[in-house]
Amino acid sequence: MPDTLLDDAPLTAPLDDASLAASLEGGFTSHHAEVNGTRLHYVEGGSGEPLVLLGGWPQTWWQWNKVMPALARRYRVIAVDLRGMGGSAKPEGGYDKKTMAADLRALLTHLGLERAHIAGHDIGAMVAYSFAANHPEATGRIALLDVSHPEESWTRMPLIPQPPMRHLWWFAFNQVHGLPEQLLAGRYHLLLDWLFGAMLADPAAIDAHARAVYARAYDSPDAIRAGNGWYRTFTQDIADLADYAPVTVPLLALGGDRSNYQRMVDEVPALGTDTRIVRVDDSGHYLPEEQPEVVTAELTRFFG
Repeated sequence: MPDTLLDDAPLTAPLDDASLAASLEGGFTSHHAEVNGTRLHYVEGGSGEPLVLLGGWPQTWWQWNKVMPALARRYRVIAVDLRGMGGSAKPEGGYDKKTMAADLRALLTHLGLERAHIAGHDIGAMVAYSFAANHPEATGRIALLDVSHPEESWTRMPLIPQPPMRHLWWFAFNQVHGLPEQLLAGRYHLLLDWLFGAMLADPAAIDAHARAVYARAYDSPDAIRAGNGWYRTFTQDIADLADYAPVTVPLLALGGDRSNYQRMVDEVPALGTDTRIVRVDDSGHYLPEEQPEVVTAELTRFFG
């Protein structure tokens, strides 16, 4: 790893959640809450209508750091580490998206909020959709970034995909019990560098400091096991989706032109009665870090 960040800030920059939160404009602070039988970490700042941000694998709430200050000028921003992520607890179970949506519902109650807008990326997008499906009374609008909800076609992903299909090998790797922890504990940065190299339009969009934040969050066997838990529940998630009616809240989907835009076009219309799909140009999978200005503009326009 280089001795300095890509923006020339020293790699001695803090990696802990409290310091990271304080480094952002908007008065952000780091908190924990005991909800739904687990412990969630969240970072909060700004004022206005509540807007919850949910991140994905293999990242933490910090993946939203480039958009949070701008959003905080208009919204009460609450960036949450999901069950098993970052500063949140890593229990043995409960990684199906319906249970994780219940975690979020309990967090809103803890915060005295009856309703919130939700934007989710990757695994967070799955939880955002499950929240809207299971807790419509508490849902304002939802935005899904570059991933929808696990659905039946996912069971037919080929082992040897044909170009231009991306080989999603980690979907299978993360199903294996025990081995990922042995291979990756203490060297998670190797996986991060591979994923970011393969799935970013511009590898510099996620700098060395952000990579260090994520490596720190996932370097332990428990953290690896917990993150893999989100993938090991996909069969249950697909079964749960079969019981959901299309959501009626407005739904925005953003897809990177070099990532999952076409998949969003194929999958999202069936998920809701009021859907809009936007292509984010010059972007791979990690939209909030690759194209933060576009993401901020689209979310602000959508949430109003």
